[in-house]
Amino acid sequence: MEYINNLPSMDLMRSEEMIFTQLIIPVETAHRAVSYLGQLGLLQFRDLNEDKSPFQRTFVNQVKRCAEMSRKLRFLKDQIHKAGITPSHPASQPDIELEELESRLAEHEHELIEMNTNSEKLQQTYNELLEFKMVLQKAGDFLVPSGNHSAVQETELDENVCINNDYVDTESLLEQQPEPSNQSGVKFVSGIICKSKVLSFERILFRTTRGNMLFNQAPADDQIMDPASNEMVENTIFVVFFSGEQARKKILKICEAFGANCYPVPEETTKRRQITREVLSRLSELETTLDAGLRHRDTALTSISFQLSRWTNMVRREKAIYDTLNMLNFDVTKKCLVGEGWCPTFAKTKIQEALQRATFDSNSQVGIIFHVMDSVELPPTYFRTNHFTNAYQEIVDAYGVAKYQEANPAVYAVVTFPFLFAVMFGDWGHGICLLLGALFLLAREKKFGSQKLGSFMEMLFGGRYVLLLMSLFSIYCGLIYNEFFSVPFHIFGSSAYNCRDATCSDARTVGLIKDRDTYPFGVDPSWRGSRSELPFLNSLKMKMSILFGLAQMNLGIILSYFNARYFNNSLDIKYQFVPQMIFLNSLFGYLSLLIIIKWCTGSQADLYHVMIYMFLSPFEDLGDNKLFWGQGVLQVILLFSALVAAPWMLFPKPFILKRLHTERFQGRTYGVLGTSDMYNDEEPDSARQPHEEEFNFSEVFVHQMIHAIEFILGAVSNTASYLRLWALSLAHSELSTVFYEKVLLLAWGYNNIIIRLVGLAVFAFATSFILLMMETLSAFLHALRLHWVEFQNKFYSGDGYKFRPFSFAALTDDED
Repeated sequence: MEYINNLPSMDLMRSEEMIFTQLIIPVETAHRAVSYLGQLGLLQFRDLNEDKSPFQRTFVNQVKRCAEMSRKLRFLKDQIHKAGITPSHPASQPDIELEELESRLAEHEHELIEMNTNSEKLQQTYNELLEFKMVLQKAGDFLVPSGNHSAVQETELDENVCINNDYVDTESLLEQQPEPSNQSGVKFVSGIICKSKVLSFERILFRTTRGNMLFNQAPADDQIMDPASNEMVENTIFVVFFSGEQARKKILKICEAFGANCYPVPEETTKRRQITREVLSRLSELETTLDAGLRHRDTALTSISFQLSRWTNMVRREKAIYDTLNMLNFDVTKKCLVGEGWCPTFAKTKIQEALQRATFDSNSQVGIIFHVMDSVELPPTYFRTNHFTNAYQEIVDAYGVAKYQEANPAVYAVVTFPFLFAVMFGDWGHGICLLLGALFLLAREKKFGSQKLGSFMEMLFGGRYVLLLMSLFSIYCGLIYNEFFSVPFHIFGSSAYNCRDATCSDARTVGLIKDRDTYPFGVDPSWRGSRSELPFLNSLKMKMSILFGLAQMNLGIILSYFNARYFNNSLDIKYQFVPQMIFLNSLFGYLSLLIIIKWCTGSQADLYHVMIYMFLSPFEDLGDNKLFWGQGVLQVILLFSALVAAPWMLFPKPFILKRLHTERFQGRTYGVLGTSDMYNDEEPDSARQPHEEEFNFSEVFVHQMIHAIEFILGAVSNTASYLRLWALSLAHSELSTVFYEKVLLLAWGYNNIIIRLVGLAVFAFATSFILLMMETLSAFLHALRLHWVEFQNKFYSGDGYKFRPFSFAALTDDED
């Protein structure tokens, strides 16, 4: 025992030792002190204002200011994203105060909103003029008689010539209202409408006017941007000829209902030409204005993008600081803030140095008081992990966070998890494929680590080291199974079996005899294709699964001993660990012993018969199933030990706990007289406040009974559960064989290059998506279950909570 006590402690074996601390911080130093602690990231503050709403806390106004600045920063970020500007990171700029940043953000937001408003108005005017131009051009074609095509061409030529020439100073026809035409009593309405609405629009017009109208349409030459969706929309120019004022009112109402824009088009060619020239001139001016405004806006957004990341981090940190300050309480003098929290023991000196630095930098005359206190609360759990061990710790934490300083399963999962995966996935060809994927992720570690990945890719990248070990163990187990995409190879020498004569050269199922030493490593390749291949491999993998399962379950029970010993719980050692070890190994430990003896001696004993009649007829002679001297006596002793271990687990512990509780509180019926001020020095909701200890015998007895029954039944079900190692390995091997023989070899049997290529493609697809993806996921989940249920339930409570220190490094975009 002394040797065990003197062993050095491991970082991951148990969580870091934590201390409960109290901080008394002068108000003028509080902001800087919390900022330095956030940079350090080793102190978890305890909320002393849980009974207060966010709006009742001291620094609520500062939090609101930071939230408003975060909103403005998000607005600027959206504008930069919409403009298609890539944020850059120039050389470091001088730091600015929060007040100056607040005023800058307000200026930038106001400027951008004003530019956006002006741009929207100009864009709307530009769209209207562009629509008017297209309506003038297309409607003019409908108004010109069909015989005057040369006149139309001459008109278009004159329009193009006159664009760049000064024309006669006349009153702008854009401001004039067109005179309605009374020629032959036929009037018309021209405009533009979205292409998707044309059919419904024409049908409604026809029904409303009862067919007394003529509808002409033509596709618009240019697409126009929809200001609502910022997408280019196809439009159609229409001209509706009708007669009567009532029809005109109805048509205009329908146009308004369908969102069609109507534009007045004069019938006279001269007026149309003059209006077209004015529209083209205005369009040219607006294009220049819009381009200048867009350049100015892009310049402003580019200058903002240089600082956006730094400003965002600054505001995010400030908000986190004030949120943390809101967790602190004022003392009675209202001149100091009082805080409580947890920190690792090794961080005590670093925290004190940071607080001293904050006092010095703030020019405060009063230092920060930092002292350690006792606590009745359970401390948080903190493991120092690195890139390699973090993934395994996350696998364990997904089941439940370890209770403070209980044995950590992640230490053993580093080896057992990838190994049990490989037992189910064993194929060194598939293992090499997984290894290539893991090496690719490791080679791109810096690149992938610095960019935002999708959910699937982020999960895969986070488990890159798990994937690496899984692939290496898969290669190892594949070499033991002697399977390379289900094909065996003579890697470690020649087979131990050979043909008795020349007649068995083509028939591998009969006539083989052992003529040399056993194959040095793994399964002999001659088993492949033999008549006894499946019975041999099934027997091997099934018994191997039981041995692995018993070893891991025994490891879990042994860890429960170290937990009880660490927490000085002798009752758990005497009345849980000892009977559990006796019960499990009296039955399944004995079975494992029989498996090993049978392998070593080559006996033909039926282990099923031995185990069944161990319960049915324990005193019956074993006969041919006897493996060693004294086996019958040993079976009776083990069976009796298992029967004794069951009540041993159930009854003593609850009654001993009841007796200890009675002795501890005997004579305390009349408690120590105290005053109402006994705990006045304690903070409200403080972790130092004592809690009354309660003992309910029925609850304890029922809990112990459930625990005992669960273990007894679980010993059987958990051992059977490890047979999934055999089942998954068999399924993986058989699937590989089917794809190899029934797809690849079958296609290769044809003397046709196309069939061979198709067969190769199908084989590659099946290998990639079924064996390398689905089977990998299946084996991963089964290995996960074996660790969470069969292994961890022997010793792991998992009812702790994580150590979440106040740290700037842990802040994410969600904090905004």
